[in-house]
Amino acid sequence: MIKAVILDFDDTLCLTQKAGFALENEALAKMGRSPMSLKIHKATWGQPLPEAIKLRSPGIDAEAFLKTFAPLMKQHFQEGRIDHVSEINLAALRQLASDNKTLLLVTSRSHEEAEHILHTDHVLSQHIEAFYYRGNMDYHKPDPRAFGHIERNHGWKPEECVYVGDSLSDAASAKGAGLHFIASLESGLRTRKDFAHYPVDEFVSSFPDIVAAVQKIEDKIEA
Repeated sequence: MIKAVILDFDDTLCLTQKAGFALENEALAKMGRSPMSLKIHKATWGQPLPEAIKLRSPGIDAEAFLKTFAPLMKQHFQEGRIDHVSEINLAALRQLASDNKTLLLVTSRSHEEAEHILHTDHVLSQHIEAFYYRGNMDYHKPDPRAFGHIERNHGWKPEECVYVGDSLSDAASAKGAGLHFIASLESGLRTRKDFAHYPVDEFVSSFPDIVAAVQKIEDKIEA
């Protein structure tokens, strides 16, 4: 039986790559730097921002960038331009909860990047039991030990958990830790072929499809 559904945030629960691209280029412009290309942004998407921005804008002072980026991100969030979780996705979370699945979120974001979605007045606080991000984890994706806290903090065995993500690092860490893995293709950034080297349990083309995908995994377990 699946007891927990663990969710990635970026381009899984919330489609963020396009909005993130625009936001990061706005921060670069404020610093007087040239915009990054969409190609390099997509190629490095999913990497922690302090590391990725060095590839997206070679020679940049990453610390200075983050200081410029943080207030812009909060402004964009307040204006509903980024990190908006759709009502249809919230309905899927409610359905998973009604199916007796505990919901957790595991993201590679830092506390500064995730602070606004961690706030108790954010809609996700009504649905997510625990949030894990770079500030409160010892290991990070793609290291399988990124999920070591699940059994330690919640008592679930890896085979009782499903991780839902969109990247190869999501697949590598989840399967390496013994979790079931659902690959989300909704963002269009990756295809089934990209996951060819990973034993993905199910693929979904939209977030609400996760409800049925989790049930399929449970059916296979019980068969």
